[in-house]
Parts: sequence; C-alpha cells; structure tokens
Amino acid sequence: MRSAADFTHIYLHREPVDFRKSINGLSVIVEQQMLLSPFNSSIFVFINKHRDKLKILYWDNTGFCLWYKRLEKAKFKWPKKHDHETIELNHEQMDWLLRGFDISNIKPHASLHFDSLS
Repeated sequence: MRSAADFTHIYLHREPVDFRKSINGLSVIVEQQMLLSPFNSSIFVFINKHRDKLKILYWDNTGFCLWYKRLEKAKFKWPKKHDHETIELNHEQMDWLLRGFDISNIKPHASLHFDSLS
C-alpha cells in the first residue's frame, strides 16, 4: 500500500458497513452516501459493526485498490459522536487510528503565532 502521505484527502465513513461489500459496493457508498468521487486521489476508510476490521479503498489511476486490516483481540477506536457521517482525517490521525489511538480525544498543543517588534 502507498503511504497515506501520497493522498490529498483521507475520508472516514463513520457508520459501520456490511463487510461483504467489496470494491464495487464501497465505491457506491463513496458516491451515494459520502457524496464524493472515488476516482480522486483520496483514501476512503470503512469499519465493520464489531470495529475489529477496516477496509481502505483508493484509486491508483489504473484501478481500485482495497486494503483490509483485521485485529485479532482489540477494536479500533472509531469516532462515534460527530456531526457528520463523513470525517476528514489528516495523515497523522490516520496513523494514530491504525495504531489503536482514539483520534477523537487526541488534541495537539495550540499553535502560537508571534510578531516581533523592531
């Protein structure tokens, strides 16, 4: 799989999906529910009902790629409380999600901006 940094956007479909769906079914969800094009340079991330499996769909300019991860004992920390069905992640949050962190609770230090007076 290509690095997440190679993609312009990472979109999480917040609601669980039926994991019998493969490339065609997931690309329909991207178009009809997420209202996005599955053909742009984005990653689309889906979770199953038990939150122990995820699928990542992306277009690589020659065809669709489907990446699948199954946890043997743990569950993914999936954002439950959110205003939107589609959540956009940054590359760091995607890495945290795959490593088991709860991305909805991790908040970085606030950015500070100063101007020097001459």
